[in-house]
Amino acid sequence: MKPATKIIVICTCVVLVVAGVIAGLKQTTARTEPQPKAAKTALSVTTTRPIQKQWPVQIPASGSIVAWQEAVISAEAGGLRITALHADVGSRVKRGQVLAELARDSVQAEVRRYEAALASARASLAKADADADRARQVQGSGALSEQQINAYLAEEKTAQANVDLAEAQLAVQQVTLSQTRIVAVDDGIVTSRSAVLGQVVASGAELFRLQRQGRLEWQAEVDAKQLGVVKEGAKCEVTLSSGRVLPGTVRLAAPTLSTTTGRANVFVSLADDSGTKAGMFANGHIEAGLQTVLAVPESALVLRDGRSYLFEVGADNKVVRRLVTAGMHRERLVAIAGLVGVSRIVTSGGAFLADGDLVTMVKE
Repeated sequence: MKPATKIIVICTCVVLVVAGVIAGLKQTTARTEPQPKAAKTALSVTTTRPIQKQWPVQIPASGSIVAWQEAVISAEAGGLRITALHADVGSRVKRGQVLAELARDSVQAEVRRYEAALASARASLAKADADADRARQVQGSGALSEQQINAYLAEEKTAQANVDLAEAQLAVQQVTLSQTRIVAVDDGIVTSRSAVLGQVVASGAELFRLQRQGRLEWQAEVDAKQLGVVKEGAKCEVTLSSGRVLPGTVRLAAPTLSTTTGRANVFVSLADDSGTKAGMFANGHIEAGLQTVLAVPESALVLRDGRSYLFEVGADNKVVRRLVTAGMHRERLVAIAGLVGVSRIVTSGGAFLADGDLVTMVKE
């Protein structure tokens, strides 16, 4: 091969190699150049505006279920033995119903003795009356001396006094006889029984304790500030440990506060069929007037990191996350603070949004 031909071949190879290198660099550059981002799709959401509502002011409270009133049933006659028991704990009784009986033999014997004493006193009175009548008939005639006449008249008065005394003594024994039957002082439920068959009771010893009329109430505790706005007749809601909610009405607000706790009791009447038991613990709230609140649907509230947020839709359809304070819940709405009432807020889909996202409003 001629030298000129060799030079041409070598040059051609170099050109081909350089062209291949340039083509490879172009491909590498094309692969490493950043691609344009795809436009983010706008989320479809429903919106609404906060509304003003007149809601009752609710005072939170807690306390125990207690009896409306209790009645202690004691023995009035002492030294007598219990011979029968007709009621136990949990028994529902009526006013005047016999709960227990005491031995009556000795008392009945005393009644018969005083009945006999009364009969004797009345016989003596009859004789004294006859003598006094005769003395009054002959008075001034000289048939009887004035001293004798005065004696007959005095005997009449003494006999009458003896009859009165015997009647009083007999009445006392009859009362004692009636006291051998221990009866309920009111309608209610027996909550305690200390009477034991065969026990010899002392006068005044407690035998039964009665929950009057079976009525229970919620004894709620409030502080001094809350006590000032609680009114008799105010409506309440009482929530038991089981989750059951009971309606109630304030019967009485204590006029003083405890010197140890600085709190006062509010007594809330419950319905007779509430199904509660004395000693239960309950939470609840007491209504104390009305207040104006800004409310939004509960579905609009977004909870993140222990805080409450709402997403406000701006003029450019981009959402702004707003930190708010959530209050009471009522009618599937929640009271909020920290937002103006003219704002449009997202009611559904807020859990999938972030600050600055573009949204499409489906309806308002």
